[in-house]
Order: sequence, then C-alpha cells, then structure tokens
Amino acid sequence: MGKRILQQRRGRGGRQYRVPNQGKLEPARYPFLKPSDLSSGIVVDILHERGRGTPLAKIKLVDKNFYIPAINGLAVGEHISIGSDSPLKNGSVLPLDDIPEGTTICNIEEKFGDGGKIAKAPGTSALLFSKTETGVVVRLSSGRNKRLSARCRASLGVISGGGRTEKPFLRAGEKRYLMRSRAARYPVVRGVAMTSVYHPFGGGRHQGPHKSTSTSRNAPPGRKVGLIAARKTGRKKLSRRFVS
Repeated sequence: MGKRILQQRRGRGGRQYRVPNQGKLEPARYPFLKPSDLSSGIVVDILHERGRGTPLAKIKLVDKNFYIPAINGLAVGEHISIGSDSPLKNGSVLPLDDIPEGTTICNIEEKFGDGGKIAKAPGTSALLFSKTETGVVVRLSSGRNKRLSARCRASLGVISGGGRTEKPFLRAGEKRYLMRSRAARYPVVRGVAMTSVYHPFGGGRHQGPHKSTSTSRNAPPGRKVGLIAARKTGRKKLSRRFVS
C-alpha cells in the first residue's frame, strides 16, 4: 500500500504546511493618524523579516513604534515625516491629494487606514498619474491604472531590495529554506514522474497520465488530481465537429 499523496497530506492541514511564526516581526503598516496631523519619526533600525524579501524600517514616534517597508536610500538615524504638510523628500508619507502629479510613490493604501497594500514588493513603485474630481489615478508598474481615494497615503520613493531575485540560489537547500518560511509547496514533483502507488497519473513505461485528466468534484481525496470539476472538457472539440 502506497503512502498518501501530497494533496491528501496538505488537505489535512498539518503544522508543516502552515506559515511559521518564528522570525516574524510586527505587521508592516502606517500608524493610524489623522491626515491633518504632522508627525515626525526617526529610523531606529533596518531589519530583515523571515519570508519577506523587502527590508523593514523600524520607525520611532514619540509614543509608539511601527514598521514599514524600507525606502531605497533610507538610512538609520534619518527623520521621516507623516502628514499632509510633510516635505516632498524621499521617505515622507503624505495623502495622495498632497503629492504632485508625476511623482514616484510606493506602499500605497488601497483604502484609507489600511496601512499600505499596493507596491510593496522589492524594487517596485508606482506613478501618481493624474488627479480628478472622483479620486487620484495611480499607474502601477504593470501598466494598469488604478483609481484611489485622495485620502489614501503613500510613501515617496521606491521600495528597497530591488534586484534581489536576479541572484540565483545555486543550491536547492537554500531555496527549500525560503519556501519553507512561506509554507509554499517545494519541491514540486510531477505526478507522471511518480510510481502508480504514489499518484493516479504515475507508473507506466513512459511518463503520461494514461487516463483522462478531468476529475469529478465528488472524487475521493486520493483521486482528486488534474482538472478538478472542469466545465468545458471535450466541449470545444465536440462543437467544432458539429459545425464542420
């Protein structure tokens, strides 16, 4: 009798498939302050968080500390301002309505008060494209335009850590530790490369499913692989035959 396949093990929800809490800091987000309030903080430290590709900057205010993704060029001991009257320099946090058009921004709030949700990956940024009566249009790095509220806050500059993914891992063990910190599936083994006792598509003289890859929604967990509950299996080819 073969062992349980990967889909069965992950579906059970064990500890090895959950994101670990070790090495995690606090959530990286802006503090909830009024837009009219002008606060100044100092960069206490720049830290690494497990499973995160962007360095985190620890900012100290008068009464509390918070973490945000580090902006490119930000250094320890530097002062940053938060509020509508902040100076237009690298690292300042302002509402979108107070940022000039054509400015490079990052760590943008999708809704006011959520702490920053857009353009937080290493080396990413966005462009404040235009301002309208219904909101502010932000052009993302993908080329897509997104309309946001003028109250949403953003940081001036580019997220640090750009080019990190250009360096190869060289060793499979290093990649394994990274994926384990994110509870991601690694290594990914093809079902056709396994034997028949480990996967429904395994076995045979050559690598191939040897059967239909569409699976019923009511199939047991050990058989639920491939195209699960596919809605158009065979319909396209069938319709072409009747049309011709």
